[in-house]
Amino acid sequence: MAAPPGVERAAEPVAAPAAEKREPMRTEFAFELPRGYLDDSGQVHRSGIMRLATARDELVPLRDDRVRENPAYLSVVLLGRVVTRIGGVTDVHAGVIEDLFASDLAFLQDFYRRINAEGHTRAQVTCPSCACDFAVDLAGGRLGES
Repeated sequence: MAAPPGVERAAEPVAAPAAEKREPMRTEFAFELPRGYLDDSGQVHRSGIMRLATARDELVPLRDDRVRENPAYLSVVLLGRVVTRIGGVTDVHAGVIEDLFASDLAFLQDFYRRINAEGHTRAQVTCPSCACDFAVDLAGGRLGES
């Protein structure tokens, strides 16, 4: 049926193709720390899990007195909220994050940015020997793959 003059007809809704299937949303990401968390007994923990951050995860640390006194502490509190496991340590909090080596803290800060802002754990790199570009997965798969 034609629309009256001067009136546009609304477009018909377009259905998504039935064959197109979406992957389930990924909310947890595995990682391997470059050095590892050294616990009080001397055991090193390298593999871990980080979950996606929520708006609350980013807002709550702003009310933390440690963050108010030192804004650089924000990432420590934030990582303590979203890292759910490091090796056998399941009670991950700001105190655990404080005890990480600086290289592991930097790794987790970058990992957080990648999964929350970019949605993946891949990074584009260039081989220093042959200058070839390729992608690596920062999450790693086996020990030493980070």
